Amino acid sequence: MSGQARPSRSERPRVVIIVQNLPVPFDRRVWLECQSLVGHGYDVTVVCPQGEGTRSTQVVDGVRILAYPAYAPGGRALSYVVEYAWSFLATAGLVLRARRDGAFDVMQACNPPDIFWPLARWLRGRDGTRFVFDHHDLCPELYLSRFEGQRGAQYRGLLFLERQTFRTADRVTSTNESYAAIAGSRGGKSPDEVTVVRTGPDPEVLRRREPVPSLRRGRPHLVAYLGVMGPQDGVDLALGAADVIVNQMGRQDICFTFMGSGDSHAELVRRRDELGLTDAVELPGRVPDEFVAEVLSTADVGLSPDPLNPLNDVSTMNKTMEYMAFGLPVVAFDLRETRVSADDAAVYVRPNDVVEYARAVVDLVDDPGRRAEMGRRGRERVEQHLAWQHQQRGYLRVFDELVGRGSRGAGDAADSSLVGMGA
Repeated sequence: MSGQARPSRSERPRVVIIVQNLPVPFDRRVWLECQSLVGHGYDVTVVCPQGEGTRSTQVVDGVRILAYPAYAPGGRALSYVVEYAWSFLATAGLVLRARRDGAFDVMQACNPPDIFWPLARWLRGRDGTRFVFDHHDLCPELYLSRFEGQRGAQYRGLLFLERQTFRTADRVTSTNESYAAIAGSRGGKSPDEVTVVRTGPDPEVLRRREPVPSLRRGRPHLVAYLGVMGPQDGVDLALGAADVIVNQMGRQDICFTFMGSGDSHAELVRRRDELGLTDAVELPGRVPDEFVAEVLSTADVGLSPDPLNPLNDVSTMNKTMEYMAFGLPVVAFDLRETRVSADDAAVYVRPNDVVEYARAVVDLVDDPGRRAEMGRRGRERVEQHLAWQHQQRGYLRVFDELVGRGSRGAGDAADSSLVGMGA
């Protein structure tokens, strides 16, 4: 669906960004994108579900946010159909409401899910709006990972929705080279229609500060997890490693804080209590950014326990790069894209081996010199290669080309330091 650039209707081209699985500004990648666009002279509206503290209409740092009540009826496959139908209808209503202030030059849809291409086609036919697919996840692989490889009608339906999304998109921004390859092989996009834009952290915001000793809860060492807690995220494996460390290895000098929420959070709390880890493992749910910064500034090790499955092996984990931004060494299972992100800032363990994972954590805790060197390398990697200041250049260039603007400022060139490293 690529074509010639169309001149913008105004000096401030209008962009609408659709997000379904997280509220904004909680979705860090989308918020960085919004801030880059606003700083580059775009008028940005976001449509997303409501989260804690999210009002139905608000303006934050120059970004207009329209939010609808979230509806998540459960974790079964049929439940997702109901959730996505509600999300599509609520999103379409808010987009049409926002369109009353003027046609949009570009619509960006972030996945999962891959359901907003009909809206993109309607806006293109009505207003000539261009469509950017911000390729966050592989929905067919996500389904296989959550539902143990079932390849029935639901899986085939997800492939159809993904294919239609790719076909509708004028441009695709993929989070890594593995996703970009799928945009070409499965989505039929040509290389000039796909731009790799990693979810690079902002090193000025995410940086180590003074530790808060009370967060160690009377123990010398703290190990941290930050992220979503769903069946495919491996927090159950991290909890299993904590069980090995505390109950089998007898390490009463190490405590754990697992930050985040998701479908598995309640089950993880129940399992923690069954294992007798209530004092050792804190599961506070979704927490403010300030608390996250305090924990990651106090911790000795960051955990990326994502198990090997069809999705995780080719996905870039935001938490891994956020640990690196805070100068934390990482323990991860040996996954293809995790190695691309972390390189030598992580210790890699045989996939899904809980005991080996636990031993790797303890080995790092007991070696402060190694921790410090790995943390230094991770922080340096973020600053020099992975930070959003490097990633935003390609992202902004996509929009400038679509609306017919000349290169300006941060969008005028790719970062040559990323060439050849899959960034």
